[in-house]
Amino acid sequence: MSTPTINVALIGSKFMGRTHSNAYLKVAKFFDLPVNPVMHTIAARNGAELEKFAARWGWQHASTDWKATVTNPEIGLVDVSTPNYVHRDQAIAALEAGKHVACEKPLAGTLDDAREMVKAAAKAKKSKTFVWYNYRRCPAIALAHQLVKAGKLGRIYHLRAAYLQDWGGPSTPLLWRFQGDLAGSGAHGDLNAHIIDMARFITGDEITEITGAIEETFIKERDIIADPSAGGEISGKGARKAGAKKAKSTVDDAVLFLARFKAGAVASFEATRLSTGDKNRNRIEIHGEKGGIRFNFERMNELEFFDATGEARTQGWTTINVTSGNSGHPYAAAWWPDAHIIGYEHGFINQAADMFAMLGGKAPVVPMPDFADAFETQKVLHAVILSARERTPIKISSIK
Repeated sequence: MSTPTINVALIGSKFMGRTHSNAYLKVAKFFDLPVNPVMHTIAARNGAELEKFAARWGWQHASTDWKATVTNPEIGLVDVSTPNYVHRDQAIAALEAGKHVACEKPLAGTLDDAREMVKAAAKAKKSKTFVWYNYRRCPAIALAHQLVKAGKLGRIYHLRAAYLQDWGGPSTPLLWRFQGDLAGSGAHGDLNAHIIDMARFITGDEITEITGAIEETFIKERDIIADPSAGGEISGKGARKAGAKKAKSTVDDAVLFLARFKAGAVASFEATRLSTGDKNRNRIEIHGEKGGIRFNFERMNELEFFDATGEARTQGWTTINVTSGNSGHPYAAAWWPDAHIIGYEHGFINQAADMFAMLGGKAPVVPMPDFADAFETQKVLHAVILSARERTPIKISSIK
């Protein structure tokens, strides 16, 4: 008996379009799924590049009309991997057409857009929603979640998280990510969104207050790309004037904040694209009464664990190589023998596996963020900016 299938439409053919395409292409080859994806249609604006992209990544059809794509009766799942400012329109149109919807993070560029998406998802009762917080699907982060849930850390005291990159220096031109009306924010929405979600996911707890925050834009102007199709620049409102060679960067380059969790833990978060020498240093530490965990994505196949309940003379940080399916490491059984490590793209494939498991009525390996879940992260993002600009603590309960 053949496995049921669902036709997928992907909107967006740039960086995330590639990662999502690879996930759909590979997921059924490594995971036994109750429903398999069919790569039906890729939709994007640049028609000249689209046919080549479709052929390269295995899409059966290509379209420059996303509205027609999301209403196509043959499509079952719509995947939104476009810039943040169009998430709302594309996701809501798909939900109103009765589709399941997967959306890139953050949920939207603004809190208002995210709120409308959550309302649309609640109204579309037969549609499932998913958000690509892909770091939940790293085996080390999934294991950290399981260890905390099992009580291995006991009461959590404090958490430190930082997402550090160095690609946002003065030589980087005015991409859409540096335009506030398109991206919503800079390093904050791009990077802090990930570590806020990771913190909520691992601890199983919610942030209740932002006690203080700093927001800074160091690079005030950036070069305008002469050929937008070559470099990915998208002009926002007032982003460029006729004949201008530079335009304003209207997003943050770095945001740092302090927070409190409902169960009493305190936390610090930092995101920047100007951390010289750090390429993708996504780090999180959590310390509790019974133990602690540490993770750095630049060593993504490792989770550090400290067991404070053992004999004192043999205590120390243990580095767990999270590649053993026989030992119960999450997702590892689908991949390679022990210590045959996986990489960035595998988090997306693991997420795709959980998505199609859920579409087939099965449970995911670890909890999947839907639109309502991702809205909780969006509220924190919004509260941080309020705190930074008003220089005051902000209760999350005040963000509706």
